[in-house]
Amino acid sequence: MIESFKVGVVGSGYVGLVTGACLASLGNDVTCVDVDEERVEGLKNGVMPIYEPGLEEMVARGYSAGRLAFATGIRELVGEADIVFIAVNTPPGDHGSADLSNVADVARAIGASLAEAGRESPLVVVNKSTVPVGSGDYVSMLIREGADGADMGYRVVSNPEFLREGSAVYDSFYPDRIVLGADSRDALDVMRQLYKPVIEQSFPTEMDPRPKTAVPFVTTDLASAEMIKYAANAFLATKISFINEVATICDLVGADVNNVAAGIGLDGRIGPRFLNAGIGWGGSCFPKDVAALRSIAREYDYEPVILDAAVTVNERQRRQVITKLQRELRTLKGKRIALLGLAFKPNTDDLREAPSLEIAAKLDALGSRVVGYDPVAGKAAASEPGLKVVFDMYEALSGAHAAVVVTEWEEVRSLDLEKAASLMEAPKLLIDGRNLFDPETAEGSGLSYRGFGRRGA
Repeated sequence: MIESFKVGVVGSGYVGLVTGACLASLGNDVTCVDVDEERVEGLKNGVMPIYEPGLEEMVARGYSAGRLAFATGIRELVGEADIVFIAVNTPPGDHGSADLSNVADVARAIGASLAEAGRESPLVVVNKSTVPVGSGDYVSMLIREGADGADMGYRVVSNPEFLREGSAVYDSFYPDRIVLGADSRDALDVMRQLYKPVIEQSFPTEMDPRPKTAVPFVTTDLASAEMIKYAANAFLATKISFINEVATICDLVGADVNNVAAGIGLDGRIGPRFLNAGIGWGGSCFPKDVAALRSIAREYDYEPVILDAAVTVNERQRRQVITKLQRELRTLKGKRIALLGLAFKPNTDDLREAPSLEIAAKLDALGSRVVGYDPVAGKAAASEPGLKVVFDMYEALSGAHAAVVVTEWEEVRSLDLEKAASLMEAPKLLIDGRNLFDPETAEGSGLSYRGFGRRGA
């Protein structure tokens, strides 16, 4: 029999809501807390604040079963919970450093609540938010200060998340690894028990029939766990920038980056993932985490030249879209440009650091009429200045002089190239920002194709 826990999750965004819903589905009693009263009331009524495949149904099941609750205060939660996750936003602050004000507010509130709780066992406080190295000690200090000298028990644990937007529910149940950092063996044992169904893959298998193997469970100190999160995202961002650098050189020498990526990806030391050349990375994690790691390095008077280069290449990729359009269309004034996909990646409505918005703003400034399509993020993007949002991909293409593939939604992958060509105006230019289409097929359909590092494009 697997032990269940009373769990609190402070923050009901991408990380907090997914974490809470998934832990509730494993049989725990979970309360998700958020300061946004409108969000909390919406969740109680089945209104989701984010789009994430499978999450709405899981939240509904947990809420109707009484295993998942929503609240605005943490005082009662701290008194009753075995484990409290801090899963609030840590936006970029000055010079790219992580703004920990939300984390600090929660830590102080936990301390004040602990001082009144009279607990019999220590509370395990888990940093789920992405925080700089040393934040575990910082949170512990703030909890003590919040308690104002009162005698109370708690243990701080670092448990970085590795959820991919668009597949966050899947990643919660089938992670590559679970990483925990703590100075307390007792706290690690509690967390191991909480995650036991995931580690052993012993939960019901209806949602995924694949063969299951045990999930690696990594335990380390607080600082190392915090660094693992930043290092992982920085490496992936650098890997994307590397293949984009190669793509630019492929353009110069006449090689095809898709073939190059396939060839080097067969090397077990490299692997095929994150070798897709194109517009580059965006979103809420890579830009923020790379910036934070660069900022941490500079606190110690160290220049992180590889990370700096990764950011420089990524910024250049977005500018290349404009350059390719200008090269083919000459002036962009009066030209209708369709952006296919607006979210920073498919299967999410997240527009944070989305390449589409930067490209749209630049095109608008150059006098273009920019029309965007996205099957999910369209509503959220409709308020963006200089961007007309439509909800049919072929409406966006109608009368367009050029189209830019920005997000690799399945709808975009399934684009009827001949139909697109029939709707567009000369020169019927397709800038394939994700290298989805075969250049010869696109050209044969009547489009003028330009990819990133593609031979013949």
